[in-house]
Amino acid sequence: MKKDKINAKAMNLLYCALDPNEFNQIFICNSTKKIWDRLQVTHEGTNQVKESKINLLVHNYELFKMKPTETISEMFTRFTNIINGLKSLGKTYTNGELVQKVLRSLPKKWDPKTTVIQEAKDLNTLFLEELLGSLIIHELNVKRHSEDESKKKKINFLSEKS
Repeated sequence: MKKDKINAKAMNLLYCALDPNEFNQIFICNSTKKIWDRLQVTHEGTNQVKESKINLLVHNYELFKMKPTETISEMFTRFTNIINGLKSLGKTYTNGELVQKVLRSLPKKWDPKTTVIQEAKDLNTLFLEELLGSLIIHELNVKRHSEDESKKKKINFLSEKS
């Protein structure tokens, strides 16, 4: 009797928490365990589906590179989406592995910055957020310098024309 009462409370809680579409899928279930199993398969898929998702995300992780027209923030958002997907499926990487992967994914023009970071910091204790901040600052400085250079060229061109 006590187990039935607890099961009914848990089922009621799940009923209240679900949207109408999910509710319709689980309404026929007669226990909290069956509801939970149905929701788990609905959102995560079967073990085969889960393994396929993990394999796809691991593949995306391994081939991850910064795109030529992408900013650091955009790259980091794509990277975070892959990592969060893997984490939700039970596949995790250490912080050091993630930091090293981000540094390896940067284009060749970033080599001086990555070398400085690798020599100055312990990559195993460097947080991704700190790395992101450092890379954004560098990106902004490079952008500012290139804008200054283009202004100088324009001024030189105009002065030569006069």
